[in-house]
Amino acid sequence: MTYKIPEFISTSRLELVRVTIDDWPSLHHFYKDVEATRYTTGYPLSEGESWRIVAALIGHWEIHGYGPYTLKLKGSGAVVGIVGLWYPGDWPEPEIMWSLIPGYTGRGYAGEAALAVRQMAAEYLPRLQLISLIFEQNMPSRKLAESLGATLEKRFLFRDKEALIYRHLSPDHPGQADSRENSDQCDQTV
Repeated sequence: MTYKIPEFISTSRLELVRVTIDDWPSLHHFYKDVEATRYTTGYPLSEGESWRIVAALIGHWEIHGYGPYTLKLKGSGAVVGIVGLWYPGDWPEPEIMWSLIPGYTGRGYAGEAALAVRQMAAEYLPRLQLISLIFEQNMPSRKLAESLGATLEKRFLFRDKEALIYRHLSPDHPGQADSRENSDQCDQTV
């Protein structure tokens, strides 16, 4: 299949690579953690459940022609999380999503990667309007969205929880340059 976006993006510290099943053992460290999954799956996953989630991440690329990337540190290749475009069937709109494996938070990785994804989407999918769907209690993720220049658009009930939609503007929209400087300060597990 020919994808609508690049399968690889490079930033100063990270390599963003299309998710493969080889990433599953590393990503399972995220999905088995109680705190890390609080605002994603809502509970830690078994190996079989996390394998199916990673298979869904891979399948997302096949369905939409775009999807999440595995974040790997340049040099070591260590997997630190996932960031990318996400639009499952019950989502209101396509989003920029991010999740970091415990132990890799607070270093600016999610912000650095999300900025790269937003820039890439503006170039390859310029008509795609992006959100971040964030549960109201998830303050670290809300702070990261705001540091990226996203604005709170609305509140709504999603999967029986109060959720928020943050709207991302195009990277070339006035005011977005400032968000690049602030994103490193708000990086955490979401």
